[in-house]
Amino acid sequence: MLTRFFERHPFWSVIILLAVAILLWLIFAVWPDGLEDVIGKKKIFLNALFNGVTLGALYFFVASGFTLIFGLMRNVNLAHGSLYMLGGYIGYEVADATGWWLLSFVAAFIVVGLLGIVLQYVVFRRMEGEDLKQTLVTIGISIVLADIMLWIWGGDFYQILAPKWLSGPVTLPLVTAVKSSGDAVFLKYPIVRLVILIAAIVVGILMWLALNRTRVGMLVRAGVDDRDMLSATGVRIQRVFILVFAFGAGMAGVAGVVGGTFQSIAPGEDTRFLLASLVVVIVGGMGSIPGAALGALIIGMAEQFGSVYFPTYAVVLTFLIMVLVLAFRPQGLISSRR
Repeated sequence: MLTRFFERHPFWSVIILLAVAILLWLIFAVWPDGLEDVIGKKKIFLNALFNGVTLGALYFFVASGFTLIFGLMRNVNLAHGSLYMLGGYIGYEVADATGWWLLSFVAAFIVVGLLGIVLQYVVFRRMEGEDLKQTLVTIGISIVLADIMLWIWGGDFYQILAPKWLSGPVTLPLVTAVKSSGDAVFLKYPIVRLVILIAAIVVGILMWLALNRTRVGMLVRAGVDDRDMLSATGVRIQRVFILVFAFGAGMAGVAGVVGGTFQSIAPGEDTRFLLASLVVVIVGGMGSIPGAALGALIIGMAEQFGSVYFPTYAVVLTFLIMVLVLAFRPQGLISSRR
């Protein structure tokens, strides 16, 4: 795939390789004083970089389920942000009651996944191919769920506490400065964010393998392309779609626990993460797991670098990226091929 890209786009390949080389130098090299006068301290740059990457991991958790439901199955589920927030609240309650952080992920995945089964069976199965109806109904469901959660949990902020073995920072082998004595100062970063980043990478790889290397993934892709033909072969495609929808909803619940761990859960988060999921799927490519990962990484880094270096235009930067992608590559950076 990369070889074909290099052959078809030699100019952009050189630009991308040059940008990667510059980024690696900025990360690992000791900055001269003149560079810090222009960009600022290296510690601020590295923190913005890692915050952007880990925020991208959170966006990927949300958007990975959304890209299955919206991008692959063509179900317009605008209640996805509410599923995210519900998963966060459930994760908080389970972690607070039991003290088991990992159990909160399981509980959020199961409860929100079951709600996804109800949505698929009651709503989307009866409105297949009717995008406008799906949009209006799921907006209504989102409003109802948001009001129910506001009634139960109120307008307070909730933080899910990570276990002690994930508390505190870890020292990374990245030099942020050199003291006058010649001793190097290394970057310290919260270990919980790094663990979540690794988990996002593992989940992304497993999802891609499941979608492209298993029989269930083959059935899902075939059912999206020609549902009637696949049903004629005896496959109960509705059951497959219900399971996929449940998994996508469950991933939104898991993302809620992730978001509640290194950020917080509060009213309004549903709209924020629904919008982020839409942007990530549009930028990365509908129905593509690698596209969702790339889109989440780009949007996460754009938000963090924008908030540090262009605070006035941080929100504009995100939508500028989406506009440019729609203008020059409307199918997304990595379009799904079936």
